[in-house]
Amino acid sequence: MHEYSIVSALMERVESEARERNAACVRRVRVRIGELSGVDPELLASAYEVFRERTLCEDAELAIERVAARWVCERCGRVTARGGILGCVICGGASRLTQGDEIVLQQIEMEVP
Repeated sequence: MHEYSIVSALMERVESEARERNAACVRRVRVRIGELSGVDPELLASAYEVFRERTLCEDAELAIERVAARWVCERCGRVTARGGILGCVICGGASRLTQGDEIVLQQIEMEVP
């Protein structure tokens, strides 16, 4: 279950950013999780509940934005990948993944005196 190691790294980064700004506490942490990232959002949220105890994030909400995978034709730029087809039905070009594999710390809301 690598969600625990991801949350551990996330907490280190959030606390580092909060300390750098002398924050009294963190109110919300927003992350983007792509459907092809290999991360289970429910397990991530569960791990966050464990890790946030006795930290600046103790009362902070974890907001998870799920990002659908999107494949785009490299030749014509059209969105492709319907079902198992990874090629453009219009021009025949190959597709590339443009979103959906990311794990991004999007925003940290904190109280700064």
